[in-house]
Amino acid sequence: MILDFSTVFKLVETSTRNCPCQMSLLPQKSSLEPPVLERVNSRVESLDNLSMDNFWLEVENIKQSTEAEQEECSLAEVKTPEEGEAEAAWLQDAGLSDLIGDNAADNGNIVLLSTLTKTQAAAVQRRLDTYSRSRRKKNKQPVRDVRDIFGVMNSGEVVAETEESGTTRSQHSLGSSGNTRKSGARGLQDFSDMVRSSGKEEIFNTDVAYSEQAAILLKGSPLPESRRIKEENTLTKFKLRKGRLGVTRIGDLSPQDMKKIPTLALIELTALCDVLGVELKRNKAIKLKATENRLFGVPINTLLENDRKLIPNAKVPLILHALLSCLEKKGLDTEGILRVSGSQTRIKNLQQKLESDFYSGLFRWEEVHQNDISGLLKRFIRELPTPLLMAEYLPAFAAVQNIPDLKQRLQALNLLILILPEPNRSTLKALLEFLSKVVAREKKNKMNLWNVSMVIAPNLFMHKALPSKVPEGKEKQLAEGAANVVRMMIHYQDLLWTVSSFLVAQVRKMNESSSRRYQFYDKRIKNLLRKIHTDKDKTEKNEAEPSKIVKVQTSLFLKDSMEVHLNNGTKAADVLRQFQKRLSQNNWNIVNTVHLLKCNGSVESMNLLLYEVGGNIGEHCLDPDTYLLDLYHVNPHAEWIIKQNPSFPWMI
Repeated sequence: MILDFSTVFKLVETSTRNCPCQMSLLPQKSSLEPPVLERVNSRVESLDNLSMDNFWLEVENIKQSTEAEQEECSLAEVKTPEEGEAEAAWLQDAGLSDLIGDNAADNGNIVLLSTLTKTQAAAVQRRLDTYSRSRRKKNKQPVRDVRDIFGVMNSGEVVAETEESGTTRSQHSLGSSGNTRKSGARGLQDFSDMVRSSGKEEIFNTDVAYSEQAAILLKGSPLPESRRIKEENTLTKFKLRKGRLGVTRIGDLSPQDMKKIPTLALIELTALCDVLGVELKRNKAIKLKATENRLFGVPINTLLENDRKLIPNAKVPLILHALLSCLEKKGLDTEGILRVSGSQTRIKNLQQKLESDFYSGLFRWEEVHQNDISGLLKRFIRELPTPLLMAEYLPAFAAVQNIPDLKQRLQALNLLILILPEPNRSTLKALLEFLSKVVAREKKNKMNLWNVSMVIAPNLFMHKALPSKVPEGKEKQLAEGAANVVRMMIHYQDLLWTVSSFLVAQVRKMNESSSRRYQFYDKRIKNLLRKIHTDKDKTEKNEAEPSKIVKVQTSLFLKDSMEVHLNNGTKAADVLRQFQKRLSQNNWNIVNTVHLLKCNGSVESMNLLLYEVGGNIGEHCLDPDTYLLDLYHVNPHAEWIIKQNPSFPWMI
């Protein structure tokens, strides 16, 4: 549920008036002490109410800053979608719109469908089935039966991809009842064993699809209520499980491969919510009427289009970069930063000056008070024509709080972040990194993680273009839920900004299947079929080899390629170390280019990176801990290239 301005504003006065926000309202001592549990619960409830003050005060500040603008805002009418509309929109977003057209053909979708796990395929089937029923009710031309698309799936079949297995590259058909994936079964078994033997350390596994993990957990014992309560009040430490192929972070994949990730993430998120029984609602894409401003109320894409004329590599809007930089320089130690608002009149005047003077460089940042800058930052976020978290997926972000298990909440958030458009995702990351710096200075600025989350949540989840009614009596619950989602995004952002191994495996399979599909249109089909079989034999032979000699391209630094002997222990960091040694032997000047950081006996290249290029991947920046022989077995036709790190700041 999304909080809207009109409803929440009416609740502010009553909430703050009835909220026990004075110290005198804490439990009073008496001669007859209540039971210990009752006393603890009473105090926790009082502290919760106290912590909610930041949220309601922020709502009141938003109210004051927008009262004069309410009449100017043109709100789009939000209509309840008819039956089948939501499913059609979902299939469109999932890249499966061809399945519902009048001239539906699965040729363009078979590559995507062939990569789906059992739970993912079931999620697609449900949406197609619902859409088909709605079409029949309207007496329109029916779409194909889902069985024509997927075939009859064996109820005992489990299809799961793990990148670590060399068999990831073998083709798979969802209609093949006896084609159980040994690698997927082994990955699921490993996860099952890990669940049963899990100790104090919480492992975040990305090798097996999250929905498959959830299905396994459902077969076991339900989540204890005590753990649910604990996770509401504490933030568990999670360790990202590094497989043999290392960790892939957002930005490590080529733009072409990253374009495939949002559709796969949406299908997986839907499958996860289906397994957990969580309703995944979707809003229509709605935005406010465009403004004539140059900075505030302007779409992120438009801002970046203008900014890239000045700085080609800009990742987030320059105005946001400027606001964050200014706050980092002189606002991190300010007590109550973000919580204490500046003068609304002053902020409005500053906004007008920024509109006229920002790009000319005439704006005097040094003369602006820190609290006014934080007010401008929050105003910039909430005045975006479409919410930073996207109107379509704001309900999904809010629904994350309905998932009982913290790890599964993080899995859902990870997928939602991958679904976001790249400009929104980069802008959100810049904001969260700044908020982490604010929390790190808690001793000086008195802003802990929960306080920061309470202040930022209304600015992310409340939007004038999305009016909706808040159920009576649910105001506090929804407010806390939104703040808790923001808290998780701030605290776990390093974990959330990764691309799960099972998604990378699906991208590899899509690339490989697509390549083979186009080969069949070649006139020399017999030769190509022979080549496929030859490559398959070569792959099987390679997987059995305990070692391998490969060539690494180093043309940017050395004339000749570098031969590397791979064994089961060779990592990407070892190759970079070997390359650095070779540069030294050739008296190559590396003082300004290569800087090696030694930490706990390991060596990581700060300015050199090893890339996997071609084969079943576009371009993939490798984790230093990637075991290269395993990677060779997964993608034997790729080239490996050493490149200089594109070392530009995250905000530019």
